Amino acid sequence: MQAALVRFLDGDVWHSFRKSPMAITAAVIAFICIFCALFANWVAPHNPFDLATLELGDARLPPAWDEEGKAKYFLGTDDQGRDILSTLMFGARISLLVGVASVLLSVVVGVALGLLSGFAGGKTDALIMRVCDVMLSFPSILIALLIDGVGRAMFPNAHDTLAFAVLILAIALPGWVPYARTVRGSTLVERHKEYVQAARVIGVAPARIMRRHVLPNVLGPVLVLATIQVAQAILTEATLSFLGVGVPPTQPSLGTLIRVGNDFLFSGEWWITIFPGAMLVLIALSVNLLGDWLRDALNPRLR
Repeated sequence: MQAALVRFLDGDVWHSFRKSPMAITAAVIAFICIFCALFANWVAPHNPFDLATLELGDARLPPAWDEEGKAKYFLGTDDQGRDILSTLMFGARISLLVGVASVLLSVVVGVALGLLSGFAGGKTDALIMRVCDVMLSFPSILIALLIDGVGRAMFPNAHDTLAFAVLILAIALPGWVPYARTVRGSTLVERHKEYVQAARVIGVAPARIMRRHVLPNVLGPVLVLATIQVAQAILTEATLSFLGVGVPPTQPSLGTLIRVGNDFLFSGEWWITIFPGAMLVLIALSVNLLGDWLRDALNPRLR
């Protein structure tokens, strides 16, 4: 473990990271957002979902620096008296959970199908690629809306866990296509190289060749794509929640908070929707900037 850490610190990726102020800034912002989201139960000043602690008399209070605000509500409160700062932390945790889980599912499905398509070729390759063409013909948000709507119609009284699973599936289903096409292209190159031919000559099974030899050599672009797709998945979840078909209302995400605050935007309570929107932008922007840096760091032509 220590030797691996030493190799990483002496490697090109860490050197590129230390020399990039943009990557360092994005990493710090992403770390703060992720840390506050994961440890919201301990970091947040209030528990916005504990009904016993809510005070309706404190509803729609402005931020603390306003003359009508209160010091204990630094970013103000929403229409139910919940602390905005605390709801941002708890809402970001849900958005990150859905975004990361959906990307992981997309990666597993897309890499497996792309590896099979590129290595097997022939009719298998043609079939998988035609499915990809069909998936690309429909907007991803439309597919997500369709799946989420069908899931809620089939399970109207579903538990929150099942509702989360349906939402993750709705985002992951149209998201596996870029991974499949990327891995297929890399596999088409790798399968004709000498090490693959040598493995075939000595009788190694095709499944083992794909898993042990080809897969490690095609994961570089997948890692970069997954980093960028996390931000897109979080934005897709926020869009679905804003439209009212996202996470359950009992556990609102950033998209739900923006939708709720949108009703009060033109009545003067701007902080109810502006701060969740800013939090969403910070998370998506920092993750995208890290993805751009990682793409350049892993590109040998730019070293």
